Amino acid sequence: MDPVRTSRSAPTDRYANDLGRLRPATVAFLGRPRDLLIDGAWVPAASGQRFEVRDPSSDQVLTRCAAGDAIDVDRAVAAARRAFEGEWSRVKPCERERLMHRLADLIEAHADELAELEALDNGKSVLMARHVDLKHAIEVWRYMAGWPTKLEGKTLPISGTLVPGHQYAAFSMLEPIGVVGAVIAWNFPLLLATWKCAPALAAGCTVVLKPAEETPLTALRLGELVMEAGFPKGVFNVVTGLGPTAGAALVAHPGVDKITFTGSTEVGRLVVQGAAHNMKKVTVELGGKSPAIVLEDANLDLAIPGAASAIFFNQGQVCCAGSRLYVARKLFDRVLEGVAEQARGLKLGPGLDAEAQVGPLVSSIQRDRVLRYIGLGLQRGARAVIGGHAVESSGYYVEPTVFTNVSADMEIVQEEIFGPVVVAQPFDDLEEIARTANDTIYGLAASIWSRDLNRVFQLAPKLRAGTVWVNCHNVLDPTMPFGGYKQSGWGRELGGESVRSYLESKSLCINVAG
Repeated sequence: MDPVRTSRSAPTDRYANDLGRLRPATVAFLGRPRDLLIDGAWVPAASGQRFEVRDPSSDQVLTRCAAGDAIDVDRAVAAARRAFEGEWSRVKPCERERLMHRLADLIEAHADELAELEALDNGKSVLMARHVDLKHAIEVWRYMAGWPTKLEGKTLPISGTLVPGHQYAAFSMLEPIGVVGAVIAWNFPLLLATWKCAPALAAGCTVVLKPAEETPLTALRLGELVMEAGFPKGVFNVVTGLGPTAGAALVAHPGVDKITFTGSTEVGRLVVQGAAHNMKKVTVELGGKSPAIVLEDANLDLAIPGAASAIFFNQGQVCCAGSRLYVARKLFDRVLEGVAEQARGLKLGPGLDAEAQVGPLVSSIQRDRVLRYIGLGLQRGARAVIGGHAVESSGYYVEPTVFTNVSADMEIVQEEIFGPVVVAQPFDDLEEIARTANDTIYGLAASIWSRDLNRVFQLAPKLRAGTVWVNCHNVLDPTMPFGGYKQSGWGRELGGESVRSYLESKSLCINVAG
């Protein structure tokens, strides 16, 4: 069975964005080639090279961005270092807070424009971008803005037994780690830039942001808003370019004190290796193969649409997507049929179509990757209850796909597909499902669907995952730390834990008798 043949066909323009709908501000932004933000100025790449940014719904070129490389990264890191050791170090915590609130206000004022850029660049629904991505980003900036004045040290009780007769006073102090290199993925571009940059700035660090080459537009617009908010030059820099050039140069740069990365586990390993040369601090939020577990007492009116949303939200391009669906055997057929019916009812379309529920994947490379996995599943005997095909369009569409008749050793069960593809299996008891759910290299998230809190509290502690949702999935909040166990990463985004990851703790010990 050929997974590339199409079962849904329509005129190409049905699946392509209508650029005539765009706001004048969006059109103006796209109308100018985009440069790098270094030391408070917009400058071309040293090489003069640019790369194309394409609309995933039509494969049409939206604009061209500067292709930064190691020389540009070096300039940006130098600017960030000057700012960190200079003007930014003299900005009081209350002023950092004020600047961040001002930036949040500007993001909110331009939220509709930013949502359009995100929909065009990434392929996601403009409504989702506006009411999920932008709403959450604004909340995170405002939450993080409260931290600069809350970063307190401690007075430490010293016994003084090492040198009898002497008395000591000791204190701990929190200091910003320094220059942060932030390398982000393409699935939630503005949101991930926010997750990295907001806590780093709150802690008093400076930032060099390297957005994904597929989706650089909202990072560049964010850079404009940062400057409009009044941040000193060099505090926030944006270097667009390719991963193997700009990204690798930022990771390995000796002037960077910390790297924070979101992306695949495969690339995350390379990031860790690149950062090891000068032992810079690293946070990596990586891949997932998250289970959605439906227990036999679950409310199916909630669980079925919830499980469907867990995988089809953002075209399945979500690190914590519920891509493995496990259902108590007595409910399996009903849930499988229900999720398939949900998938059947989803409307495909471009990001600017307010009625579209599933958009294109971000690139032709990602579409082909998803189709390759679908093909592997079919070849190994899995059954596509629904979907399993590309869509006839100039864009990068793949049908929502539900697989059953799968086994634990299949690639579609073990490996992260990062597309609208879910595998469904029945289970018989809690011990079995705990083992099965944990049978993966990943440990980012999981969800349990049940009305029995007793059973929830039996199962949740057994799941090796950084977040366990109950009767929901993909719910995030600025206060909730997010990150993974095992090969889903190191460290946490969001919450106080993320701010502390951009800080160093220094002890100060004073001989009072001296």
